[in-house]
Amino acid sequence: MNVQNYLESVTKQFQYYKMLGDKTIAQLDEKDFFWQYNPESNSIAITVNHLWGNMLSRWTDFLTSDGEKEWRQRDLEFEAIIKTKIELLEKWEAGWQCLFEALATLNDTNFETIIYIRNQGHTVMEAINRQLAHYSYHVGQIVYVGRMIKGTDWQSLSIPKGASKAFNTEKFSQDRKRQHFTDEFLKDNKK
Repeated sequence: MNVQNYLESVTKQFQYYKMLGDKTIAQLDEKDFFWQYNPESNSIAITVNHLWGNMLSRWTDFLTSDGEKEWRQRDLEFEAIIKTKIELLEKWEAGWQCLFEALATLNDTNFETIIYIRNQGHTVMEAINRQLAHYSYHVGQIVYVGRMIKGTDWQSLSIPKGASKAFNTEKFSQDRKRQHFTDEFLKDNKK
């Protein structure tokens, strides 16, 4: 396996899921971040608070300390701690920054390091894949709640409903090329 190719690919995957969250957050009003379907469900703010806590714990000193830090207070991550959109955005960005900075330190020489999460050993790839699955799960929740809140005002984050045929016609009219599936979405997000 080519370590650099894997790291580039997985970094794009994380960027893609961050972009989905960014585009959802951009569509919402401040009050929307605190809406809960019922008292047992999580608001977007609670989900962001959990992602932030998890990201800081998992990615701080990624190669040298257990991913479940002693200072983490996981149970508090599921409380209504975030009170404003500014706080939400600060935590959202801080968590992702910690992740991307840790990924940027990985290379051929340290990729074989064993990573511990709650005292369980993982290869670097296993630890990364574990977090990719975890974060995509929660970003999907953020997108779903955002879509419920916006209803008919929701702006699609991918191929709009009813537009698959036109999208595929355009794609199949082009020459074949190898490209990571996130490249197109990430390019559009940088405009």
